[in-house]
Amino acid sequence: MPVINRIAEFAPQMAEWRRHLHQHPELAFDCHQTAAFVAELLREFGVDELHEGIATSGLVAIINGQGDGPTIGLRADMDALPIHEATGAPHASTVPGKMHACGHDGHTTMLLGAARYLAETRNFAGRVALIFQPAEEDGGGAGVMCDEGMIERFDIAQVYALHTFSGAPVGRFMGCAGPMLAAVDTLTVRITGRGGHGAHPEDCADPVAAIVAMVGALQTIASRNRKGTDALVLSVTQMEAGADGADNIIPETGWFRATVRTYDPAVQDMVERRAQEIITGIAAAMGVEAHVEYERGYPATVNDPDATAHALATGRAVSGDSDACEPVMGAEDFSYMLQKRPGSYLFLGQGDGPPVHHPKFDFNDDATPYGASWFARMVETLQPRAGG
Repeated sequence: MPVINRIAEFAPQMAEWRRHLHQHPELAFDCHQTAAFVAELLREFGVDELHEGIATSGLVAIINGQGDGPTIGLRADMDALPIHEATGAPHASTVPGKMHACGHDGHTTMLLGAARYLAETRNFAGRVALIFQPAEEDGGGAGVMCDEGMIERFDIAQVYALHTFSGAPVGRFMGCAGPMLAAVDTLTVRITGRGGHGAHPEDCADPVAAIVAMVGALQTIASRNRKGTDALVLSVTQMEAGADGADNIIPETGWFRATVRTYDPAVQDMVERRAQEIITGIAAAMGVEAHVEYERGYPATVNDPDATAHALATGRAVSGDSDACEPVMGAEDFSYMLQKRPGSYLFLGQGDGPPVHHPKFDFNDDATPYGASWFARMVETLQPRAGG
């Protein structure tokens, strides 16, 4: 069961679709042109239902199989990133400051290729719901689609998705059961002290010294408050104090921000509690005020074990190359769909090249037939038609 011959036949057209999408990137929920392009192709393919305007610019297409059965959901994200492209490719972004730097143009194209094949053959029972989602990078579009009742509205029983992966051989499918990607939270701390002359720190309550102490102490959460078997990353990524003042002035205020990555909600709770305790204690000791904001972001992406075993077996059948991989600390809003229904999220190798979110990243069109075939075979193997 290798790459499907019919999908291989229209691979050049898929490359054209992908490069068109790459030239016209859109951000967050503002994926209206992208959605219109997708909808036009889906109508040409002859899908049975097309539902637009979900989560502002998302859409769901339904293809009916032969005979009764459940509905399997297949998801692709459509949004781009606010990055100025530096690939120099003939199909480079035509929109300054926006580019498809995470492969969502490829994800959308792979699902379109599967849609074309499935609408032609319908060699499955039940239905397939093709989910084209905005705002994965910013806004949690998957969560919004779920909040709007998409899963229940279309009676989706399982959900699956792919994401391109630089550095792995083209066509290699990779995934793991259980946590696959991390929950992502943001810790923001704003300090108010008492400014003054740098020559007389005794007259001040120094927010700079408080920030330095807090940043160092927060690292003890990972080293002293978690079990060694619990995954946790806490990285302070931004800070500022005295940016507009002279070099001999102790500023009045400062702030810093950190990203927190975990797999276990209990570890999330612990980090939030300990961060508040540490910052409050240091603020009191140093005579400053501290305002702490702990914002929960995307939850962990947790793959169903049985669904993942089937997904990897299907990848092996399509390309001859699939493997279990270690969880990673990146985040993904497909997690919201996996909270609602069992399913799996896999990586698909696209060969060597710059990593995602890099201004020179470009999706490898050679990977498209593998992804489209995987989507199609997942439907056919999970929901075989009687006598098929």
